[in-house]
Amino acid sequence: MTRKKILGSHVKRLLSGVSDHGKRHLTEVETDLLQTNLLLEEAIDKLTRNFVAIHEAVNAQQATIKLLLDGGQPTPEQKAALAALGEQVGGHVNAAITSMQFQDMTSQLIDRTLKRVTGLREFLGTLGAHGAEMVAESDNDEIVALLGRVSMALAIQSLELRSVLRKAVSQKHLESGDIELF
Repeated sequence: MTRKKILGSHVKRLLSGVSDHGKRHLTEVETDLLQTNLLLEEAIDKLTRNFVAIHEAVNAQQATIKLLLDGGQPTPEQKAALAALGEQVGGHVNAAITSMQFQDMTSQLIDRTLKRVTGLREFLGTLGAHGAEMVAESDNDEIVALLGRVSMALAIQSLELRSVLRKAVSQKHLESGDIELF
């Protein structure tokens, strides 16, 4: 293979690798942001349902409370209903608190997204720093050697970033068991 073809091959491999690396991380950033959005929508929906249920339970208690304030005597059924409504309110409050656990998962997703963006910035910074080493007068052998160093440095950075980002985002939901996002 001629020196010109070797140089072209190295440049092609480097550019292709940078493009693939960048696209892969941007796709993962997009996925993490979509998952974060879904978590927020789910949490808001659950919170809304639980607060509406709490409001309805409190309103149901008001009739019995008004009867008591007016000096009336509640029936055994009204007493039982009042006691049951108290438990229902407690259940809805617990469900609302559980719904707010989305914060842990969204924090993990946002942290992972930031690591991806930082890693991509560092990856491009490495490419720029090595590119600055190249001078216009470089011969093919010097360019091939520089491209080899750049490729090696970028491969190492890519592996390091992947190992940091491997873990899945997960959280235990009290209502529905383990939910894992990948």
